[in-house]
Amino acid sequence: MQEILQYFFSGITAGAVYAVIALGFTLLFNATGLINFAQGEFVMLGALVLITLWKVLALPLIVAFALSVAVVALIGILMERMALRTVRKPHPIVMVIITIGISIFLRGVGMLTWGKDAHSVEPFTQHAPVEVYGATLLPQSLWILGIVLIIVAGLQFFFKRTLAGKAMEACAISKKAAWLLGIPSEKMVLAAFAMSAAMGGVAGVLIAPITMSSYDMGTMLGLKGFCAAMLGGLGSVLGAVIGGLLLGVIEAFGVGLVASGLKDVLAFLILLLILYLRPSGLLGAKSIQRF
Repeated sequence: MQEILQYFFSGITAGAVYAVIALGFTLLFNATGLINFAQGEFVMLGALVLITLWKVLALPLIVAFALSVAVVALIGILMERMALRTVRKPHPIVMVIITIGISIFLRGVGMLTWGKDAHSVEPFTQHAPVEVYGATLLPQSLWILGIVLIIVAGLQFFFKRTLAGKAMEACAISKKAAWLLGIPSEKMVLAAFAMSAAMGGVAGVLIAPITMSSYDMGTMLGLKGFCAAMLGGLGSVLGAVIGGLLLGVIEAFGVGLVASGLKDVLAFLILLLILYLRPSGLLGAKSIQRF
């Protein structure tokens, strides 16, 4: 029982991070129909910028957190303005290839800026771990779960209670109809890129204290976030959260009960099964663009 509970705690901690990355995919896909394969590099930048601001420059944690997310969101805006909006024929395959190229570029920038060595940072708080039936739950895990809950509640409020959120949702349903109603679709797309990149930055900030951060960490995290989004149903915010948590728990139990070498393999096996058995994900196509 102790081991099973420990695997579960590890799984929901990793799964919450996957869920935030999946939210980045979902927000952008809803607004533009684009799958951004540079999402993992936003996670990498969020982690490394936090380490620089908090550990090296000794800024307060809240300030470092906010600035890290803001920097990554700004990079997302520049990505949309300079690399994607200027494309003359925005065919979906062309746009995906551009995001892959941006991913490679950001990885190179990360390597030149922070080097090839891995970096680490201490947890947000130094409280003692919480013991539950012999299993240990780290304070950083509680931080991660709490922040993810706040993000989901914030997105729920944004899309259902604010004019900007309803306008973005309208653009997601039909850009032409939204344009006829006077909604500036270009601004909504730009906001979607900023929010998507910010989700990657938040994921990087959350994962920095529990893993070693390096310039190449984003590739695998981005792919796992994409797997989580597909598992829950690409386009569904609730599906992204469920898919991320489920992927993290399955991964943790696979590593603990079967073999540690399955950690990265399981995500892709689940992705293949989802694509083969239920391409719309667990929540189905009806959940796209809905909570």
